[in-house]
Amino acid sequence: MIEIEDLVKTYRTGPGAEVQALRGVTLKIDKGEFVAIMGPSGCGKSTLMNVLGTLDQPDGGKYRLAGEEVSGLDDAALSRLRNRRIGFVFQAFNLLPLASALENVALPLTYAESPGDEEERAQRALAEVGLADRAHHRPGELSGGQQQRVALARALVADPDIILADEPTGNLDTRASIEVMAIFEKLAAAGKTIVLVTHEPDIAAHAARVITLRDGRLAADERVPERRTAAAELAKLAPEVAA
Repeated sequence: MIEIEDLVKTYRTGPGAEVQALRGVTLKIDKGEFVAIMGPSGCGKSTLMNVLGTLDQPDGGKYRLAGEEVSGLDDAALSRLRNRRIGFVFQAFNLLPLASALENVALPLTYAESPGDEEERAQRALAEVGLADRAHHRPGELSGGQQQRVALARALVADPDIILADEPTGNLDTRASIEVMAIFEKLAAAGKTIVLVTHEPDIAAHAARVITLRDGRLAADERVPERRTAAAELAKLAPEVAA
């Protein structure tokens, strides 16, 4: 599904000054894999995520997405590829504050190649994350965990092949984080390819594979021998009303 080879990305920070964010990263992620990317601050995690999501172009190397060569595509082609293949989830929920949950979820369908039934599709996506009854609530009327689930529904509404999540639990408490991870687990089990950036080992342990970056290079690529599950984690918490 995702193949990158010798990927390089350098940012110019001033006259004669530059930062090498990625220094020849090579990796392959198969369809249906659940992968976490970890590493210290400044190691290149977010840069790699932006390149994988075609939000940024590398300075060198190759990137193939579902067999299609991404390097060299123009902006219009990249936009079509993103809309067709990729759903994004961020640490900041990036919801429109004056729009309802349903309207926020339906937003990506505005750019879909096959428009139609936007409200019905958005309602199904909300139901998939357990928020069908919050469709007409605005973000300010929802908890943090609920807002992130709305953001997840928005990422799912166009039925992408890949979900890219950058620190999706960074603004959430323990219970809300586990509830969000339960959704990622369900999506992975259904065959979605999940790539999740996190600095939390407990969150990364939900993935099947952990890739570690250091100084813009691939430092480790390991299978998770004993994965955490959201069901087991929730069972350890004191009973309370879910967010």
